[in-house]
Amino acid sequence: MQRYENKKVVIIGGTSGMGLATAKMLMDEGARVLVTGRAQAGLESAQQELGKDAFVVLSDARSLTDIHALALRVKAEFDTIDLLFVNAGFSTPAPLESVTEAIYDEMFNLNAKGPFFAVQRLAPLINRGGSIVLTTSVANVKGLPGQATYGAAKAALRSFARTLAVELLPREIRVNAVSPGPIDTPILDKVFPDKNVAAQVREKTIGMIPMKRFGTSEEIAKSGLFLAFDATFTNGAELPVDGGWSHL
Repeated sequence: MQRYENKKVVIIGGTSGMGLATAKMLMDEGARVLVTGRAQAGLESAQQELGKDAFVVLSDARSLTDIHALALRVKAEFDTIDLLFVNAGFSTPAPLESVTEAIYDEMFNLNAKGPFFAVQRLAPLINRGGSIVLTTSVANVKGLPGQATYGAAKAALRSFARTLAVELLPREIRVNAVSPGPIDTPILDKVFPDKNVAAQVREKTIGMIPMKRFGTSEEIAKSGLFLAFDATFTNGAELPVDGGWSHL
């Protein structure tokens, strides 16, 4: 029997990077998976990588209308689910003097507001004994220059993990968070389109990480699935996967 056979999973933000790696790991071990994304190219690429058995759904993680429609789609396809992995997130680095209201709202809508309402809408579909995993960030515990709004939004998400864990206890649904440090995903190149700038940022960042390397999407996937299915006496916790950056 495959490890995740008969498990049904929704991954919000699952068409690239950490979410896609998690989807692959789950499907390789027998799970049924629905992933979401908001870019058509990403949706098409994810469908090719995951195969025809995966549900790849256009859904904007910032939009309450899309979240409502997603819940209806999940109900139609799966009826109930065993894991909700809320992974969508993005950073728009900006120093204090450059932060606009639009940047502020974007960071909180994507990294805090959207995830909260996704849990609200999809939690009723989670089986008793199921799990929710939220993706936070090392930025919620470290003062990283240019990351004020992103770090604060992820800190709000970390707080949600605690409170939602308490509120969902009567249904035996655990809520935990995985907190990535610098992970080798396409996001770095999106944030810093100039390749020279991206290389400089990467080199500087590696110098600050105790383990002197970026993490991989597969390491995040393993950690998230550990929280989801194996850490059965863990609730309301945050697991740092950051090469020791937040502790050493």
